[in-house]
Amino acid sequence: MTILKTRSRCPLTSLAVAMIAAVGPALAEGVAGVEGPERTGLKVISLPMRTDGPKNLDPALGSTVYDNMGCSQIYETLLETKYTDTKAYQPLLLTELPTTSDGGTTWHFRLKEGVRFQDDPCFAGGKGREMVAGDVFYSWKRLADKKNGLKNWWLIKDTILGFDAFKDAQNAAETFDYDAPVEGFRTINDHEFEVVLARPVYRFLWTLTMFQTSVVPREAVEYYGLDFPSHPVGTGPFVLDTWVPKSSLTLNRNPTYHGGVYPSDWSEQDKAAGLGEAAGTPLPIPDRIEFTMYVQDQPMWLQFDTGRLALTQVPAENFEMAFNKRSQKLKRTWRKRGIKSFAVPLLDFIFIGFNMEDPLLGGYDDAHKWLRQALSLALDWDERNDTFYNRLNIIYDGPIPPGLDGYPEGGRAPVSYRGPDIQRARELLAKAGYPGGEGLPPIQYFTNRGGNSSEQTEMLKRQLAKIGVRLDVQLVDFSTLIQNVNNKKAPMFSFAWSSDYPDAENNLALFYSPNVSPGSNHYNYNRPEYDRLYEQILVMPPSPERTKIYEKMRDMIIEDAPYMGSMARTRHYLVQPWLRNAKPTERYWGWYKYLDVDESKR
Repeated sequence: MTILKTRSRCPLTSLAVAMIAAVGPALAEGVAGVEGPERTGLKVISLPMRTDGPKNLDPALGSTVYDNMGCSQIYETLLETKYTDTKAYQPLLLTELPTTSDGGTTWHFRLKEGVRFQDDPCFAGGKGREMVAGDVFYSWKRLADKKNGLKNWWLIKDTILGFDAFKDAQNAAETFDYDAPVEGFRTINDHEFEVVLARPVYRFLWTLTMFQTSVVPREAVEYYGLDFPSHPVGTGPFVLDTWVPKSSLTLNRNPTYHGGVYPSDWSEQDKAAGLGEAAGTPLPIPDRIEFTMYVQDQPMWLQFDTGRLALTQVPAENFEMAFNKRSQKLKRTWRKRGIKSFAVPLLDFIFIGFNMEDPLLGGYDDAHKWLRQALSLALDWDERNDTFYNRLNIIYDGPIPPGLDGYPEGGRAPVSYRGPDIQRARELLAKAGYPGGEGLPPIQYFTNRGGNSSEQTEMLKRQLAKIGVRLDVQLVDFSTLIQNVNNKKAPMFSFAWSSDYPDAENNLALFYSPNVSPGSNHYNYNRPEYDRLYEQILVMPPSPERTKIYEKMRDMIIEDAPYMGSMARTRHYLVQPWLRNAKPTERYWGWYKYLDVDESKR
């Protein structure tokens, strides 16, 4: 068993770690739950992760929701999504929002003074130093270093003046020189700097809310080397205590945190729900956050039911235990316990993807396209929605989820290969050269082994069998799934993408060819005409003209069929009566610092 541990400050830590080493994480969870709040008086909040958790705790290497959940507690970005209004952002490491005087080409930034990196042995005397402008530029340069995999380069590619040329030159050199200048990076002083873009890019500031652009200290990266992903050092509200990969992640309050207070700008509805009562309280409020990873949902559900977890997402198979299916209201038995429910619509893109470089499934000629279209027409998303999602999901055409410009009215686009249409699927499969599936080898399909994935996969196999198609199923941990997709070793695969910010450009970027794996274009889709349209929309603010281009790009993707889908979920959360200040969101993962515990209601 691997146990990663740094900078322990919590009085219960030595006992908890000893128990982990002696008897494993399952008993350690119980020890932490018993020894925490009762013995120490700490505000301890136990939370679930519904997979095997983060692959690493390095923002430059992270890409999944679970990497985000871990990193966002330890590191910080220049801007953050607002807890009170997730359609907007606000300064985090800045004193104010960035300003521009030339229409969005040059942006001026002013850092907060007195923001210190967390204490760590990588610093002289173990004391974290103040963050300065150079740290921002260093952190962004890490995204350009091929040693870090370049999986997040897509966020800033073709955006900052001279940055792409810097990336190419440094990666071609014998040694990557982090001190080499970038034309668009201008340091004014330790707390002021400018960023010059190659052209105005509408989404640029939204990018600065994404955890991959977090600020890290050079000393830590160089001190820990290859071990830095498991020895995180940031400016965030929490510091790492212990990490048992694929099992648990524990974080303690950062005693040198630079501050910030609980927000006051809540809506009247949120104030009536008590969300404004903590206004002005210094952050972070919790003393300790304990994440437990749950590859299977049932143990998570039971841990919440017994009071161990502060909140939970409601697994589809448990929905009718908690809610009336017709009204979607929480049942009286749960309400009597003081448990609250939240319905959280997601900017969600649930799909089954194809690797467009795969010799069997990829390609842009008619035969390969007919094969993918036939597979898509064989699927019955309504059956999947009814069986596994209590008919709560929205089924739609294209990659743009409900609520964003470019979403097709009523979910139906002018061009569509949404099934089930078995007759048409068989006709296209025959045109592709595989009548009745003859001559078509089993398709290798990778998906996460957690939750009800096994049952969903059996449905998928049954639906495709109607047209004579067989699957070679690979049920793997989520981290292994992503690794195979990033390495282009998964011919067909499935997971969900949640938009990083509320603009369909983020979803359309998933099909931009420079973003191919290990970037966000997991389908390795490559159409020059599509790329030209994407480069056009990058500089366009919201407008009817931009929406028309979004729709054209959407329909182009539907016709080429690099994936099958889509669905968008409304996630249901349950929250314990003793957890205060909770308004669950999946738009960003920095909101745990606002949570509080009312021990009188435990």
